[in-house]
Amino acid sequence: MAERDGILVRFWGVRGTLPCPGPRTVRYGGNTACVEVLADDHRLIFDAGSGLRDLGKCLQDDGKPVVSHLFFSHTHLDHVLGLPFFRPAYDPRNRLELWSGHLAVQRRRLEPVLKTLMEPPFFPVPLDIMQACLAFHDFEAGSALCLPGGIEVRTAPLSHPGGATGYRVEYRGRSVCYVTDTEHPERGRDEAILELIEGSDLVIYDATYTDEEYARFRGWGHSTWQEGARLCEAAGAARLAAFHHDPAHDDDTMDQIAEALERERPGSFVAREGLEIRV
Repeated sequence: MAERDGILVRFWGVRGTLPCPGPRTVRYGGNTACVEVLADDHRLIFDAGSGLRDLGKCLQDDGKPVVSHLFFSHTHLDHVLGLPFFRPAYDPRNRLELWSGHLAVQRRRLEPVLKTLMEPPFFPVPLDIMQACLAFHDFEAGSALCLPGGIEVRTAPLSHPGGATGYRVEYRGRSVCYVTDTEHPERGRDEAILELIEGSDLVIYDATYTDEEYARFRGWGHSTWQEGARLCEAAGAARLAAFHHDPAHDDDTMDQIAEALERERPGSFVAREGLEIRV
């Protein structure tokens, strides 16, 4: 449980593209995107990558009914593949609210998209087998959302193939931003992101590549840790968490990035599985 008047952030999956477990990724982890945000007793989950499985096991082992809000940045496979293995979704005591802001532009809805994920020939059992109370919410990126407990969630559209949504959680004077799967412009800063993260306490940002690597991956919909640092500087945001690591970046590479980020922006860090941050 988070401290009163505070926010607790837990990283359950920090990779992008696909899971990459093994000896080369032990220190930072190999699971794909999943971040838990606790605002006192209220649980928000960002993305349902493979890290969601371990979060679900932890919640189910606790034995208490689970009420959670699950926000998708988008529905590419690495951000949804953990959902079928989220154990609390199969327990009728639980309630899960699922939110998506990138599909409205395509005139699509979240529920049928996730049903496609869990149907033959891709998966052996349907979404309907989940016995928890599920509620699906489609909104347009850029909307402001109000949750119980006085939690405000602001959103912004991101630059990614097929679209994606960035989020800002505001609670009792603190704020955490989740901005992943976005590509920065060739010149200047992304104004939508600048507005979203302005003055934030913590910005979790897509740092798939380094500036040196980026030229080879233009158009892929991702960014760099250096661009994250520049955005935080321009927006007056306090701390940067480099996130959505390239599966080709092993632990030694991540150590080098972490050292460079600390020199560039003291107090910022590279996200790793199991890390907890109090805001």
